[in-house]
Amino acid sequence: MSKQLFKIAVLPGDGIGSEIMRACIDVLQRLLADQAAFALTYVDCPGGAQHYADKGVALPDSTLRHCESADAILFGAMGLPHIRYPDGTEVNPQLGLRKDFDLYAGVRPIRSIPGVPSTLADPRAAEIDFVLIREQSEGLFYGRLYPEKQPPANDDEAFDLGRISRKGSERLFDYAFRLARQRRAANPAKGRVTCVDKANVLNSMAFFHQIYWQRARLNPDIAADHCYVDAMALNLLKRPWDYDVLPTENQFGDILSDLAAGLVGGLGMSPSGDIGDRYGLFQPSHGSAPDIAGQGKANPTAMILSAAMMLEWLGEKHALPESTAAAARLGRAVDAAFATGRLRSVEMGGSDGTQRIAAAICDALARQSVVA
Repeated sequence: MSKQLFKIAVLPGDGIGSEIMRACIDVLQRLLADQAAFALTYVDCPGGAQHYADKGVALPDSTLRHCESADAILFGAMGLPHIRYPDGTEVNPQLGLRKDFDLYAGVRPIRSIPGVPSTLADPRAAEIDFVLIREQSEGLFYGRLYPEKQPPANDDEAFDLGRISRKGSERLFDYAFRLARQRRAANPAKGRVTCVDKANVLNSMAFFHQIYWQRARLNPDIAADHCYVDAMALNLLKRPWDYDVLPTENQFGDILSDLAAGLVGGLGMSPSGDIGDRYGLFQPSHGSAPDIAGQGKANPTAMILSAAMMLEWLGEKHALPESTAAAARLGRAVDAAFATGRLRSVEMGGSDGTQRIAAAICDALARQSVVA
């Protein structure tokens, strides 16, 4: 039987994006070196803030065509604070990709990794394992995604148009309940959805809240509850181990995902997937970090864990258990690399940089092979 070949559009981007992407590809090649069922082929695609400064376009048509024809998109980091559009906003091409490919679910797993110190002193921090799902097609980002509908600013005031729709909310909540069901199948202690909103103040959030309970009634096998976003910010510091799947609005998800990442070692440990019904884009939750670019200090773990999410998604989408198993194997290797407590990235106060961390994960993969 011939191997199944997946085309991966690779967008390294700006700043540390190219460094962490190279490390990620090296780890993937080590992971899949003996894989008989499938293989990945990579197509490098230009784009980002520097490309906008040099060429006048953030994502050229050739990049968009490769993304459209790819089986998955692997994305590094894009944006540089000193390069901006004429209106003063940063160049963030990932927002355009979310719109173009309808990547409505921003999936942000938050999980404690053995050996990685938490900011919380409570020993229960080792049990943190939840997924924040950020709705990405509307919310308070709607005016940025659809500038033609945005009220114009003037010298006295500026506006940001927000939108909550039934379609956008229903598919977000349906995704959340499906994910909770999958997580419960793997761990009987899981299987709970907590909607995060501000329904006590905002009309749009009251609508969002109403739709949530309508979808919850269609999923009676999954526990459902609710929390206001300000209370959730507090709860994530006091008892994050109590949560499982948290769907929320676009801007709320943007903020809470950074807070949540801080609980488990920082953004350098935090992967993400932008998921739609057809396409999937996988990227670390952090930005381009131009202050450390080119110094070999960047932590590639979030990029590598994002690639694991990509493999899991490909396995589910194509009914390919070998890809799902490879994702799990990569996750275990990351855990094993950090579990000794000797591996410390720069942002954790250590001195281990991009290549050292990637090498430690490859070593852990090699040890898995020996054990197997």
